[in-house]
Amino acid sequence: MTRYGPMFGPDVTFLGVPPCTLEEPVTYADADVVIVGAPFDGGTSHRPGTRFGPSAIRQACYLPHDGSRPSLALRVDALRDLRVYDAGDVEMFSGDIERSLGALESAVYAVSSAGAIPVVLGGDHSIALSDATGVARQHGFGRVSLVHFDAHADTGDIEFGSLHGHGQPMRRLIESGAVRGDRFLQIGLRGYWPGPETLSWMAEQRMRSYEMTEIVARGLDSCLTEAFEIATDECEGVFLSVDVDVVDPGMAPGTGTPEPGGFTSRQLLDAVRRVCYELPVVGVDVVEVAPPYDHADITAYLGNRVVLEALSAIARRRRDTTAGTPWN
Repeated sequence: MTRYGPMFGPDVTFLGVPPCTLEEPVTYADADVVIVGAPFDGGTSHRPGTRFGPSAIRQACYLPHDGSRPSLALRVDALRDLRVYDAGDVEMFSGDIERSLGALESAVYAVSSAGAIPVVLGGDHSIALSDATGVARQHGFGRVSLVHFDAHADTGDIEFGSLHGHGQPMRRLIESGAVRGDRFLQIGLRGYWPGPETLSWMAEQRMRSYEMTEIVARGLDSCLTEAFEIATDECEGVFLSVDVDVVDPGMAPGTGTPEPGGFTSRQLLDAVRRVCYELPVVGVDVVEVAPPYDHADITAYLGNRVVLEALSAIARRRRDTTAGTPWN
């Protein structure tokens, strides 16, 4: 089968990295990272538009799309120091959420089982169920912890008569056993949802949620350090899920469910760098970039930089692990 390419927009790869085709494993047999687009917004509860997120994230950069991005902070060029490929978009029809999520899970599992790190560009947050499950199928159910940046817990049960949606993937992951509740770290929660019943369920699962009130009181670095200790206890790998609405909508307006009072973009980039440098990351997704509500591509640029920050930190971690001299 030939490479599908994009569902929406031009057939471009992430900043010019080489393309690959998931149905042809030889095209990414040597990959360290494979980027996968998940252009799906059939799970949204408010404003749709994240189906256009993957295309926007791939293109959001003022520099040449030449497959090279040297990091000033980390002194690596992740797109060259790592073997990074872009598999294009998974075909995800918004009218059939179960079929779409199943197709994405198969794609993520194919990447993970090939020994590469899947980096999934969303799409709404319903895709996290497929992303983390696909990785867990390779590394073992309950053996991958999840670090989740978000304004919302996404632990709802049934919404609009469905078990699947962008407010429910974290509950489904825990219920399935793919991720342990006591190895589930949520960072940046705030606002006016969920209610007492859902919070009680989360407590029963022993989830650890760092709400913005705690982060402000204790400091982000302190909360991250504590979360990292939990994440690496009895788990061989970490899945990183970044919902851009963890950032204050003044800095990330292009998202479906904006919630005031969040991170700055600088805080998110620093946090992602720490996660991917200090932890054994085996999968990443960046979700809820909704270009129809963006202004001057602010949110798309942030999504692009989240991916670059993650890849740069992974590249630096590998370099320093080989050399035996950690970066600081």
